Amino acid sequence: MTPGARTRILIVDDSAVVRNLLRQVLAQDSTMEVAGTAASGEAVSALVSRLRPDLLLLDVEMPRMGGLEALRELRARGDRMPVVMCSSLTERGAQVTMEALAAGASDYVAKPSGQQNARSAVQTLAGELLPKIRALTAPRPRLVEPLPERWTAAEELQPCDAAEAPALVVIGVSTGGPHALEIVLSALPREFPVPLLVVQHMPELFTGTLAQQLNERSLIPVREAAEGDLLRARTAYVARGNWHMEVLPAARAGLAASLHLTQAPPENHCRPSVDVTMRSATAAFGAGVLAVQLTGMGSDGLEGCRAVRARGGIVVAQDEATSAVWGMPGAVVQAGLAQRVLPIQEIASFIVQLTSPAHRGWRVGKEAVS
Repeated sequence: MTPGARTRILIVDDSAVVRNLLRQVLAQDSTMEVAGTAASGEAVSALVSRLRPDLLLLDVEMPRMGGLEALRELRARGDRMPVVMCSSLTERGAQVTMEALAAGASDYVAKPSGQQNARSAVQTLAGELLPKIRALTAPRPRLVEPLPERWTAAEELQPCDAAEAPALVVIGVSTGGPHALEIVLSALPREFPVPLLVVQHMPELFTGTLAQQLNERSLIPVREAAEGDLLRARTAYVARGNWHMEVLPAARAGLAASLHLTQAPPENHCRPSVDVTMRSATAAFGAGVLAVQLTGMGSDGLEGCRAVRARGGIVVAQDEATSAVWGMPGAVVQAGLAQRVLPIQEIASFIVQLTSPAHRGWRVGKEAVS
């Protein structure tokens, strides 16, 4: 996108009411403009080629060709333009939205429901949609200084007390998360030896669907977290939307740690919050926490990663090139907390390297920890 130019957005939705609503939302930001509109997914490919928008707002469910089909056609031809899906808050809407995110959609917004009037609907949608558009279309941030070599080099693993080896993996993720999570979780072996917690910023209706779809694509079981769940090896637990997920330490030796769900106030405007889960995990597991910060807006997880490092745990961040938005991982890197900065395709193998029985009792080299 040319510096100073307006962000050009293509709107595709079969509802004239929704198209008008989205126009009103975009009109609230003088840096954005509507490049064009369409009422069917069939028109997407041709319009993208002709109008060359910076971002596509795409309805999930439309007659003839839905948003998922249009997205797959777009990605099949190699177009990497950011796509935000417009979803209804229904079980069917959640399912198709999750499929779209796994297929390469950048993010989604929920169509307003139950609003008192059109003005209220515009304000609600603007508060959710406009920050996402800005994040997805902003020029890639550049660090003032290059990353220190210790964050990018492939440090050797060094021996440590086996008690300090990772006993729990916590993944924090937001924008672009379902696709990134599928890449990571589908690459883990069936005998993955420790529990894995996932905190993805999503509403309650969507996290159950996300867990189901990840479960279908993974060798380890993936489930939505429930109150009192005991943490088991070879299992991934997805935080429930609108609930913080805390780790409670084992009551006594030989028992498993467990999960506690709470609706305490949001942190970083998020519930579930990555910070909440990472802090409680560190309190329960000490140096045995491996924190993985993936793509996402904002900085949720920054303080959680700080707590992990303070107790001697390991922090890994997704690199800028493979992140949909380098907000959450970028904040961790810029704070000097990440011991490894890796492309999404290499994160699973690094997790396995540190947690597999063959490498238990080995950690990232001390020269990587500052």
